[in-house]
Amino acid sequence: MVGGILADIWVAADRNTPMVLFAGATLFGTGLGPLVSGFVAQNLSWRWVFYIQVCTSGTLIALVTLFFQETRGGIILSRKAKILNTWYEKLEAVGVVGMEQRPVNASDQEKGTMTESEKAGIGWRRIRWKVTSDEERSSIGRMIGLSLYRPMHMLVTEPVVFWFSLWISFSWAVLYLQFGSIPLVFEVNHGFSLQQTGLVFIAVCVGGILSTVLSIYQEKWAVRRYPVKINGSPEGRLYFSCIESVLMPIGMFWFGWTCYPSIHWIVPTIAITVATMGIFSIYLATFNYTADVYHIYASSALAASGLCRNLLGGSFPLVTAQMFNGLGFQAASSLLGGIGAALTLVPWVLAFHGPKIRARSKIASGFV
Repeated sequence: MVGGILADIWVAADRNTPMVLFAGATLFGTGLGPLVSGFVAQNLSWRWVFYIQVCTSGTLIALVTLFFQETRGGIILSRKAKILNTWYEKLEAVGVVGMEQRPVNASDQEKGTMTESEKAGIGWRRIRWKVTSDEERSSIGRMIGLSLYRPMHMLVTEPVVFWFSLWISFSWAVLYLQFGSIPLVFEVNHGFSLQQTGLVFIAVCVGGILSTVLSIYQEKWAVRRYPVKINGSPEGRLYFSCIESVLMPIGMFWFGWTCYPSIHWIVPTIAITVATMGIFSIYLATFNYTADVYHIYASSALAASGLCRNLLGGSFPLVTAQMFNGLGFQAASSLLGGIGAALTLVPWVLAFHGPKIRARSKIASGFV
């Protein structure tokens, strides 16, 4: 929902910083989770990992329920219409009728040349406001069905949604694969404890912070230097990701070929930071570009990529031990790096051919 909400609130020219902060919080939290869990599981009990999650999530849900406001334009307009209609009803209750409808040419009424139908049209008319989205809104069941159908339909019919979903899904899978690979590598090669391997995830947090700061300032610099290229089309969102997304496969190759007991543990740890910065770039590009292209359908498009992202993100940790033990630390990381390198072609293709691809879409909106 977050990408669609941000698309509701900010126009494209102002949307980068909110998207960057959201992506930064996501990556920072992904590293913070196993960092905290390592300390909790070693010093308390593994159950407390879930107890803390219940407390924090429950508190946030309560705050969201109490303080968050509606952002979708159609719903806000509908609420305004209801308030206006209630006001008109109160006026009518005390004898103030809505408006008087008179003929176009008042002199016709004075001359007595009006037809009977024109005379019937004279009088007071009630004023009521209607919203198109309310008129078109279906039942709850149909709305739920449409919400489930549209993301899947966009996934198989929209090339932008499909390729971005594939790109971000693999990157997300690599990120979550680290939950299993980091403890495995650092326990085997460096004899780390559960708590110490949790500390290695600081590298993910650092990568998220560095990318957040970099993405905000590089966008501001680019807008000052090349405002037409950056704000003139959705493809302007992809220029930096074309370069920075390469950090993900570089980080994976770096991590794999420094996974030796003879190499200091800080070297593969830095590689994790580099790979995280590449994943951040991919994550941000997906959300920014999708929100710009699909606008009111951004939530559905991002739901499609979110489904694929979380399916792969949940699946890869299940095979991490088998992959790294079966292929070896170096070969497993190199395999992931090679696939990631091939997928870095996605933003390049869209950067050059994005307008043509968007032109063939039936639901891609204008750049707003």
